[in-house]
Amino acid sequence: MSIRLGYQIPNFTYPGVEARDIFDIVAAQAREAEAAGFDTVLVMDHFYQLPGIGAPESNMLEAYTTLGALASLTSTVQLSALVTGNTYRNPALLAKTVTTLDVVSKGRAILGIGAGWFEREHHDYGFEFGTFSQRFERLEEALTIIAPMLKGEPATLEGTWYTAHGALNNPRVRPTVPIMLGGSGEQKTFRLAARFADHMNIICDVEDLPHKVAVLRQRCEEIGRDPATLATSYLVMGLVGETGQEAEEISGSIPEDYRNRTFFGTAGQVAEQLQEKVIGAGVDGITINLVRNGHRPGVVTQVGEALKPLFQSGGTDRPGSAPPSGS
Repeated sequence: MSIRLGYQIPNFTYPGVEARDIFDIVAAQAREAEAAGFDTVLVMDHFYQLPGIGAPESNMLEAYTTLGALASLTSTVQLSALVTGNTYRNPALLAKTVTTLDVVSKGRAILGIGAGWFEREHHDYGFEFGTFSQRFERLEEALTIIAPMLKGEPATLEGTWYTAHGALNNPRVRPTVPIMLGGSGEQKTFRLAARFADHMNIICDVEDLPHKVAVLRQRCEEIGRDPATLATSYLVMGLVGETGQEAEEISGSIPEDYRNRTFFGTAGQVAEQLQEKVIGAGVDGITINLVRNGHRPGVVTQVGEALKPLFQSGGTDRPGSAPPSGS
């Protein structure tokens, strides 16, 4: 399993669209992405919109309900959260949830997972936030339960944070559901990815990406894993306009925190930037969101057509790259 070209839908606030019609816009984007050659459609697992994208009061759909509905309206794209907040769900229940998504989608689910970070959501919804170290302890315990359950093996753990007593997980349609970790932490996230994951989605400033890729490979080698067996992708924010001027105008709304992982211009200009700065850094794929105008019909198609050539004609075949999806 790998993600060569993913489309993330992070925004559910569309001008002039009432609440009852929001999902229609989401579904249209997913179907357009599928037709345009994207291999994966992803949504965020949050309850509030993220700072810098919108206000906490902005619309946000629950991830797995949304993915389950999209499974019935698409046929080829993989479906995933980018990424599931581990602290929001019991791990055995999460394994059951993503496996059910895999059944409903006929084998297209990916479990994207991370430690969780949005403190206000935890506070407002009553989830324990804990310390940074505690959240990663919880993630490790959760993966210890989830990984065998996704393979159809009973899971048992008497942990500090979670317990399971021979937890079973049926039905399943594949030998396992792939696990993807998301983040950039070299000591904790990358070590867990080397142990448990099939895919690592790296989220960092673009100038740091070559270093992150090198450290991730090192983490695999430290435990005797071939780095080529851990696929990689990079999350980017795309501010794409019909003209460079339009893209520049859109970019003015993006805060500094996001600017070093944001690419703007026409679709062709963004593709050129990604070829140089992202593909050249050694990752196998790209996941892009079009946070400001992805809901506008035709924009996803335009971006997909511009980005597809980056992954054709052996564009990512290089030492250490993961095999194509399905290999």
